[in-house]
Amino acid sequence: MSPRPWRGDSPDAVHQLRSRWQTASLASGWPFPDDWRSAEVDLVCETVLADLDPIPALTRLSRARARAGCGLAETLQDLAALHAVLTVPALHDGLIAADPDVVPAGLIRVTALAWADVLVRQLAHAEVADSLTGLSSVAYLRARLREVYRESTAAGVPTRSKYVLIVVAPDLRHTVGWSRLAAMVLLSDVLSSVFHGGQTLAVLGSGTIGVLAPRDAELSGSVATVRLLAAARLAVDPQLHRVGVPPVWLERLPDGHHAACQLLGDLGRL
Repeated sequence: MSPRPWRGDSPDAVHQLRSRWQTASLASGWPFPDDWRSAEVDLVCETVLADLDPIPALTRLSRARARAGCGLAETLQDLAALHAVLTVPALHDGLIAADPDVVPAGLIRVTALAWADVLVRQLAHAEVADSLTGLSSVAYLRARLREVYRESTAAGVPTRSKYVLIVVAPDLRHTVGWSRLAAMVLLSDVLSSVFHGGQTLAVLGSGTIGVLAPRDAELSGSVATVRLLAAARLAVDPQLHRVGVPPVWLERLPDGHHAACQLLGDLGRL
């Protein structure tokens, strides 16, 4: 990736490059501030600072972005931010403009192919159920929503008047490793015990679960029960008692299946 008007081999060089890259990426519209940093980012920084071929490191980063749910547009914009940082002097003041159109075509091609490769593999091995919790996958929920929207259209009524999405998103910022996985398993067990009448329960993200349920007289009582049982189950585990009562709320379904799928993507990043 050339030209490279600045390099550094001090212990702080990686940190300095990473900070400038992150600032440029956020300024150019990176939509997931808390998920930008990764081990693959550091590998890219170390690679370009050592003046090595960046393609292997960029390939790994692009695959990691795809696995994390980042879109291709965001991934390429992030690449443009890195290119801008590497081609603007370190003493430059002010924000650095990231322009994907000036990134070398070879780097764009490698990044896009690596990102697409992950998506193809995910589609080829898509599962109906989440292997950890046993709940439905978000892909299945998207398919179920398509059926729900078709049903509502045929009946001539708004989908939101018949169905609602119940979202459970515990604060797992202070949990790591097995504790985080245990929290999701406990919550899935609670939800399965409360919603056992044909509702669709699905894992939306690493810390978010959604339930597609009909609007009926039992809805408010079921949501209150989920709050009580979830808090009680999490309090038993000394590693999870700080989570407290997980937020549980009703999310109104938007107009149209496409907008509903976008909503699931947004909720999955909570």
